[in-house]
Amino acid sequence: MASLDDTVPPPRDSSPSTALNRRRMLTVALGGAATVALPAPAWAADDQRPGAHRPPRLTPQDRRVVARLSTRRALQHLRELSEEIGPRIGGTTSERRAAHYIACQLDRFGYDTSLQPFPVADKFLAQLSSPAGLPTDLNWQVGASPHAALDTAVTGGVVDVGAGTPDDYPPDVTGRIVLVDYLAAQREQLAATAVARGAAALVFLPADLVAPRRASAFSPTLPASATTPLPIPVVGVAQAQKHRLRDLLSAGPLKLTVATTAHRNLTSHNVLGERRGRSGRDGPVVMVSAHYDSVIGAPGANDDGSGTVLCLELARVLRAVPVDATVRFALWGSEEQGLIGSRHYVAQLPQPERDRILAVYQNDMVATSWDPATRYWLLSFTGEANRATDEVGAAATRLGYEPRISPVTRRGASDHQSFQEVGIASANFSWRGEESPALLEPPYHSPEDTIAKNISLERLQVSMELIGCAAYATAR
Repeated sequence: MASLDDTVPPPRDSSPSTALNRRRMLTVALGGAATVALPAPAWAADDQRPGAHRPPRLTPQDRRVVARLSTRRALQHLRELSEEIGPRIGGTTSERRAAHYIACQLDRFGYDTSLQPFPVADKFLAQLSSPAGLPTDLNWQVGASPHAALDTAVTGGVVDVGAGTPDDYPPDVTGRIVLVDYLAAQREQLAATAVARGAAALVFLPADLVAPRRASAFSPTLPASATTPLPIPVVGVAQAQKHRLRDLLSAGPLKLTVATTAHRNLTSHNVLGERRGRSGRDGPVVMVSAHYDSVIGAPGANDDGSGTVLCLELARVLRAVPVDATVRFALWGSEEQGLIGSRHYVAQLPQPERDRILAVYQNDMVATSWDPATRYWLLSFTGEANRATDEVGAAATRLGYEPRISPVTRRGASDHQSFQEVGIASANFSWRGEESPALLEPPYHSPEDTIAKNISLERLQVSMELIGCAAYATAR
């Protein structure tokens, strides 16, 4: 899909020296990144929604929002983020490209848009691919060890040595790429054995997690006693990639290329878009937010492409309705490394600016297609209700969804925490398993977090309606 970079002027950057690099990155997810057709919601404003216990009782103001929402538009944004850009790793080119795309959309909608830069830690990534281009799905972003060979590429035949003891090795692995089961307590010795036996590269395979969770790709740390890095690339793949590699190898000889890259001196960005309300520059503020980065190797369709495109679609809708409060959309960078973007934003806000914020609606994983994710969770870092949870609860009642909504539940680990730590009303909203907010879908943080495998447009539509009606009620 074509980017809007060629048709929309670049957004104003709050740091003039920070330029956006638009170079495309090859980041194909496990199973490919083919566009898929999803069934779009077809209900009218007064129809009973899927999973609701009764038809809605919408206010005239709710109708202004609901009638304008479009999952088709949201899906276009999601394809750009998760398929065209792919994994969006904090501070790297892929995240900067996503930031520019988001900012261009907000500019296009008429918001006062800016990029807020902040430094982040170095990243160590690798690309695992088939040199012959077959199978076509084998072109994956994985993690690279910072304590091994970087900024290099090797190609070789693959051998699986299982537990990786010396007895597990065939007589000659010189120049070959070795697959080894990862065991944290033995990782240094496992790597040393591979080097000693002449391997060209080492691919660590993670242990399977307890279902429904699946292990993510990772950058292995090697607390080596030597002062120099290992002379070969060492990478960590995801659980789904481990099984795919072993399936391919069981079918016949396999050749791989392992290319590692060190990304240093990195800058990540928050993307901010604001529409001033009738109360003026010192009036109250309502924020709708999400993080747009993802973890290594994950296209991040649901986590958190879904929250990002919810923000973009609501930004389009709310630009056209009257509001008293200022409406501010915030897309956070580098959430996956520890809420870095939202913490930076809150830390630089003077107290008078913090006091202006009525509520922050943080959207994180709002569209999974996983069947057991039947509950829409209201998650508060303090465990107490606030303006954000109250307004979403009220919107759920008007939409006929109250049995599907959780009670206010204590949980952090998303960007709402950064605001609640300083006393700003905020909450996180997402679809998760019925029994606990810890019940997340199997594609979570994996290469399988794709539109095809992990997105429901019906759940996305309901999420947009809930947050849109709540935010508009607050902003009025």
